[in-house]
Amino acid sequence: MGEKKIVVVQLSGGNDYLNCIVPYNNPHYVDNRPNVRISEDRVIPIGGGLGMNPVMQPIKELYDEGKVAIIHGVGYPEPNRSHFRSMDIWHTAEPTKVGNEGWLGNAINQMYPSHDNVVAAVNFGSGLPRALVSPGAPVASVTDLDSYGLMNHLGQSNQRNEALQAFKDMYSQAIGSGPVMDYLSQTGLDALKGADIISTVTSKYDSNVEYAHNSFAKAMKGAAQVFQADIGTRICYTQHGSFDAHTNGIALQEGLLTDVCGGIYNFYEDMKQANQSKDVIMFVFTEFGRRVRDNGNGTDHGSGGVAFVIGDSVKGGQYSDYPSLAPSDLLEGDLRFNLDFRSLYSEILEDWLQVEARPVVKNEYEKIGFLKN
Repeated sequence: MGEKKIVVVQLSGGNDYLNCIVPYNNPHYVDNRPNVRISEDRVIPIGGGLGMNPVMQPIKELYDEGKVAIIHGVGYPEPNRSHFRSMDIWHTAEPTKVGNEGWLGNAINQMYPSHDNVVAAVNFGSGLPRALVSPGAPVASVTDLDSYGLMNHLGQSNQRNEALQAFKDMYSQAIGSGPVMDYLSQTGLDALKGADIISTVTSKYDSNVEYAHNSFAKAMKGAAQVFQADIGTRICYTQHGSFDAHTNGIALQEGLLTDVCGGIYNFYEDMKQANQSKDVIMFVFTEFGRRVRDNGNGTDHGSGGVAFVIGDSVKGGQYSDYPSLAPSDLLEGDLRFNLDFRSLYSEILEDWLQVEARPVVKNEYEKIGFLKN
């Protein structure tokens, strides 16, 4: 087996747990969702009175093959209903204070303490998620692999080469003039080097998998291209959404889940055809679920969510318990979490990426065993 790799898929905005993995014949679900409900005739049953959203057939196929871990009731103590704060908690694994280091950024620094792999992590999308941020951790952010690089509008001209050399000279000369300039200069040089490496991956890619024409599928294809080029990337990150369905709840979620499930399935098929599917897992999460009771046309911010881990090296099945929908068991009208997300991080960090979890999660969390030995 090769080096272990991971694709982290962030479902931004709060994916509705109850309409993703649906307790379709639970009377509390029926009563609380008079308008925003997936009816029994539409769900894809997975046993135990639960069913997948009707657009999740691609994931159901992988689930039936034992490649999908559905992880119920994921959250953290004293849930926060702010998108920004809750996502920040997931990114930094710090529920009680504002963290300054991303969980994956810490992992990158543990894997490459000399910071000598400038493409250890690649983010697909604009901006940089805090999950990947850590002092010294080099991360490349890509919006379009086909046009990725610096000053590509100049083509392969002498003008471009001269401009790039000027940047290198400028960064190199600044090193040694103080810690701030050293940091900025090294970051600049890393970006130049990373751009050169990543710009080669599309020419090495050969696949007959047909991805859909949406931003998520494009990102997943990019992850397959980067991993198959074998340039040293261990982590790919992308996000899709917003799942913030205060209105038009059913249609909005189903449209986004269609993109996500299709992209995940195609990525898996792509990596399998390249004989690399045993070395990569996908981790899918959202910052929180939605309220148990609908608001008439959608759902509002809640707590308690569902996560997925997908791949050949996953022990498929359902983990943890689906939270109770009984009114007396709810937390201010929300599902109570019953599994701390830091137990998932602990297992991914230690048993997959093979780095220490404690510097990230700050404690011991029981693993639930969704990875094969």
